[in-house]
Formats: sequence, C-alpha cells, structure tokens
Amino acid sequence: MRIGGVEMMQYASEMMTSSSSAVEAFDLKDASSWWSDVNKSPIWQDRIFHALALLYGIVSIVALIQLVRIQWRVPEYGWTTQKVFHFLNFVVNGVRAVVFVFRRDVQFMHPEILQHILLDIPSLAFFTTYALLVLFWAEIYYQARAVSTDGLRPGFFTINAVVYVVQIALWLVLWWKPVRVMVILSKMFFAGASLFAALGFLLYGGRLFLMLQSFPAESNGRRKKLQEVGYVTVICSTCFLIRCIMMCFAAFDEGANLDVLDHPILNFIYYLLVEILPSSLVLFILRKLPPKRGITQYHQIR
Repeated sequence: MRIGGVEMMQYASEMMTSSSSAVEAFDLKDASSWWSDVNKSPIWQDRIFHALALLYGIVSIVALIQLVRIQWRVPEYGWTTQKVFHFLNFVVNGVRAVVFVFRRDVQFMHPEILQHILLDIPSLAFFTTYALLVLFWAEIYYQARAVSTDGLRPGFFTINAVVYVVQIALWLVLWWKPVRVMVILSKMFFAGASLFAALGFLLYGGRLFLMLQSFPAESNGRRKKLQEVGYVTVICSTCFLIRCIMMCFAAFDEGANLDVLDHPILNFIYYLLVEILPSSLVLFILRKLPPKRGITQYHQIR
C-alpha cells in the first residue's frame, strides 16, 4: 500500500506538471494570437497609427507653443540655438504626425522609394535636431574652458551634410536598383548615425555634467543645471542607442521591419521609445524661459 501511495503521488505530480505546462502553452498561444490578430487587422492598424499621429501632433504643438513663448520673452534676439531647437522639434513631430495620418496611403505609393523617403526624412531631421543640442553643450563646455569654438559649427554642418548626402545617395541607388542589400545598407547607416549621436551625448553631456559638478556648491543654479544636463544626457543617449539596436534588428529580421503596415504594435513601441517619449521629456526639462536681458548662454545660428 505504501508503494502504491508513492506511485499515486508521483502520478498526481506528473498530472499537475502536465496541466501547468498545458496552461502555459495555452497562454502563450493566446498571447501570440492576440498579437497576430491586432497586427493583421486593418482597423487596429489605423487606430494605432492614428494614435501615433495624435501623440506626435501634441508634441509638435507643445514645441511650437514653447517657441512662441521664447520669442515673446526675447524678441530682440534672432534665431538662437534654443529657438532653432524648438522649431525643429515642431517640424519633425509635425511631419511624423502627417505621415502617420496617411500611413496606409504612404505604404502604397509608387515608386517604392517615395515610401522610404517619407519614413526616413523625419529620422534624419530628428538626428539634426538633437545633434544641435550636442553642439550647444560643446560650445558651453569649450567656452568655459577658454578653448576656441570656431571649428564646432563648421563641424556640425559638415557632419549633417555628410549624413544627408550619404542617405540621398542610398535612396538614389535604391531607386535605380531596389534590392534587399541596399535596404540593409540604408538601415545600417541609420544605426551608425544613431550610435554616433548617442556617443556625442555621452561625451559632451558627460563632460558638461562633470564640469558643473566641479563648481562650488553654492553656485547659483548649479543643482538645477546638473539635473537638467544629467537627465537629458541619459534620455537622449538611451533613445539613440535603442534606435541603433532596433535598426540593426530591422535590417536583418523581417519580423522587426518597421516600414510595413502589419507591424503596428512594434511601430507604436518603437516610435514611443525613440522619439515621442524622449522629445516630450526633453521639452519638459528645457521648458524654462531665458531671462529678458543679459542672455549669454544662447548663441545665434549663423
């Protein structure tokens, strides 16, 4: 009887394990089915893309409002770095909003190269927008160190010109010969540019943070500036690193492709993490208006 009891206990244990495995398998299958159903549903595709358009539209409007507030505060100054940054945020997010409103129409545009251009141009402009912030920090850092900043702006324009020229060349080649290899090269180029931007934030954001940290504790605004630089550095470097990683996956894995209609959930997660959320947080952190007079920390774009 004792042996029989042991056998019964073992049998019951096996049954429970088997039942638990079956439940887990059912849950995974159910979750996979939900993901697949949403991705393949035209209604859900449109809802998710329109939700992205709404979020981008809100960020764009916030950037425009901030730009107008700055202009009212300091109308005597021209296009300062701060104003250009907010204007580019307004444009980038506004274009993204329009693209996602007409996302289904964009998918069926011909020639196919037009689809790539409309989806990639905002990414290029996003790179330029936040590279401008790196330039701003680099200027502050070198001026505080009494180092010449004459080469920073030409370097900024040169880097951006190279990025745009290379991307345009890739588009032209892709138009002439639309092969998979060229699509991979285009995505890997975006990944490389994103990694370069992340390193730029880590380099100059880190340097500026350490420089501010070395100031006397009683320095006016030291703690607030430390938090501002620290938060923006972490946010921007993280978002560009995520973009870099996702572009690498999208280049080689069709399941991670962001340029198709039937991956709306992936699109929502990706664009929320790499553009909408970072832009919103940075605009909130940099919401402080400049003083009416004696602005020395903002430099006019020439």
